[in-house]
Amino acid sequence: MTTFQPEAVPGQPPPADSVHPRESTQQAPTSVSRLNATIRGFIEKWGAVWVEGEITSWNVRGGNVFGKLKDLDSDALISFRLWSSTLQRTPGDLKVGDHVVVCVKADYFVRNGEFSFTVSSVRHVGLGDQLERLERLRAQLRTEGLFDPARKKRLPFLPQVIGLITGERSDAEKDVHRNAELRWPQVRFRTRHVAVQGDRCVPETIAALAALDADPDVDVIVIARGGGDPQTLLGFSDERLVRAVAAASTPVVSAIGHENDHPILDDVADLRASTPTDAAKRVVPDVAEQRALVAQLRGRLATRLSHRLQHDIAQLEQLRSRPVLRSPETLLESRAHQLWLLVARGRDIVERDLESQGRRTSELRASLRALSPASTLARGYAIAHLSDGVIVRDAAQAAPGAPVVVTVARGSFAARSEGEIPEGAQDEQVSGTDAAPAPAAHTRPDGSQVPPI
Repeated sequence: MTTFQPEAVPGQPPPADSVHPRESTQQAPTSVSRLNATIRGFIEKWGAVWVEGEITSWNVRGGNVFGKLKDLDSDALISFRLWSSTLQRTPGDLKVGDHVVVCVKADYFVRNGEFSFTVSSVRHVGLGDQLERLERLRAQLRTEGLFDPARKKRLPFLPQVIGLITGERSDAEKDVHRNAELRWPQVRFRTRHVAVQGDRCVPETIAALAALDADPDVDVIVIARGGGDPQTLLGFSDERLVRAVAAASTPVVSAIGHENDHPILDDVADLRASTPTDAAKRVVPDVAEQRALVAQLRGRLATRLSHRLQHDIAQLEQLRSRPVLRSPETLLESRAHQLWLLVARGRDIVERDLESQGRRTSELRASLRALSPASTLARGYAIAHLSDGVIVRDAAQAAPGAPVVVTVARGSFAARSEGEIPEGAQDEQVSGTDAAPAPAAHTRPDGSQVPPI
């Protein structure tokens, strides 16, 4: 059996009510309160110690600060308390990641057996090495444009499938599922469980991100984790993971920790949610809100249509009240009378024009008749022409015995020239009552018969 034997402090007597190994046996064990009192008695004799480290947790509750201090070269941690009276004397800009030197005194609480350190003084040294590295990485990524809002992708209004990367059976997973399904019951998830802290966190998260990004059904990816101190959230500031999120083609939502947690993943992701619950609320719409919005839009549409119909009915009634629409036949009658006047005027103009053109035609016909050779022949004249068609204008043209064709008003006949008649004899022949009998029918030079005159 192992018994508790406190280490003696050089130069100090043992506590009066301390537990001695010979006094604590299986048959006569000591009490818990006496053991705790013995431990506290020895711890109270320790003096104050100045310790250098990095603040990894800084929580204010009731005016007091409860935090953790990490070793600069290893993962060793101590818990400390900073009472409000001491906090008033410390620098006001202390925060997680600061490199500090603190004066601590060990304290052991008998009631619950809790061991802690009480801080009596804090001296700010500067940013811890870890935070300094993260800030340098953050500045580099900002310079490369990975934080630029213009490169961030918009989330779909209603994703059908949500890819979820989170710890197995974690509260973050339950919060995302519960709140998303409450808002939109038909939403579906493709969940990939990964380690959310430690050495496996980064490679497993990158592998899950690549698998979900390659899935054509996944519309948006949520990386969710509950709260924790900055040491446990370091994986979500890893450069490999941050660059993988920046290169993803699917929109990525970062839901790491609580509102005051701010890993680099929050700056690179397409949307930063303060908590996993907030991520669920921002990724899917609320079905109740959407139904209310649809009902509101329907009401507004019905109101607009009603107002439009009333306006159009009023305009129609106003138009119908005008005289031209109240008695449209009046307009038709006036137009019909105007049309009748125009038709009558046109008919009169046409008739006068036809009468004028008829008279003009008669005059031209009379002039044509007066100038026509047929009219001259009708007055008793004749035209004589030789066999070759030459018109006889001089008696000398018709030699004695030459055949002559004579054209009168009604037809033509053949004749033969007997030579030129003396001028006196011609007058006697014309004026004499006894004219020589007309010769009988004879033959034309071409052989055809000419009827007697």
